[in-house]
Amino acid sequence: MKGKSKKQKVITEQDLRQVLIKKALGYDATEVVEEYVGNEEGDVKLTKKKVTIKNVPPDITALKLLLDENEQQVSQMSDEELESEKIRLLKLLKQIQND
Repeated sequence: MKGKSKKQKVITEQDLRQVLIKKALGYDATEVVEEYVGNEEGDVKLTKKKVTIKNVPPDITALKLLLDENEQQVSQMSDEELESEKIRLLKLLKQIQND
């Protein structure tokens, strides 16, 4: 029987939602490639380091999951909750347009 790792990270539903949002919107990822060379004495020396930024495009499946989730939440909201959500989203859109 294998023992559990002492350094297990607890992943919350909020963490998963943030990852899903990131994937749905797309993001830039930094990739570092390093090459090392060893000599006769056994010393290892860094000879090349290449850093590239790759664009990960938006994922339509992640976006669909988010939209489906929002649709379920919206259908359960009261009229007052819908109105306050509308105001919140309009403020958010204005803020995004100004940035």
